[in-house]
Amino acid sequence: MIYEPSEDSYLLREFVLEFAQGKVLDMGTGSGIQVEAALERVNDVWAVDVNKEAVEFCRKKGINAIESDLFSNVQGKFDLIIFNPPYLPEERDYMGIKMDKDDFNYVNDIALVGGKKGWETADRFLKDAKNFLNENGKILLSFSSLGGDIEKLMRKYGYEVKKLKERRIFFEVLTVYLLF
Repeated sequence: MIYEPSEDSYLLREFVLEFAQGKVLDMGTGSGIQVEAALERVNDVWAVDVNKEAVEFCRKKGINAIESDLFSNVQGKFDLIIFNPPYLPEERDYMGIKMDKDDFNYVNDIALVGGKKGWETADRFLKDAKNFLNENGKILLSFSSLGGDIEKLMRKYGYEVKKLKERRIFFEVLTVYLLF
């Protein structure tokens, strides 16, 4: 299954169009929506996904795509790294929201679940991402309030953070951050 663009994807895309420059990496590319946006501004764009089906889908669209669990198969440095990580928690009762299995059948979907609490994939990403940034490189990251306190993780790894935009939808707040 390939992650289809949703509210978080379109919110992030607004800023990809603004910040894409130099060499760009789209981590967890899914359908390739962020790569396609970046390609409107620059030519050197790479897509990465742990999902082989997503990688093949992007390659068929002519996108440079690599199968990789986060940075495990990535080489080089980038001027912009884009990531819309999975952020839903495995736990069914989270932040006072009862997630009934009949309503939310997502626990085995790696495009949606970011770990037991929801933030674990983002934590792994933030730990290593600086090693793949060029000098003055930036990260665009979208995240949901359902995934926990992402700003705490950003500070843990020494990132400077600028909140670019928030959007409230249903029972969550989606936020796009610029990290440097």
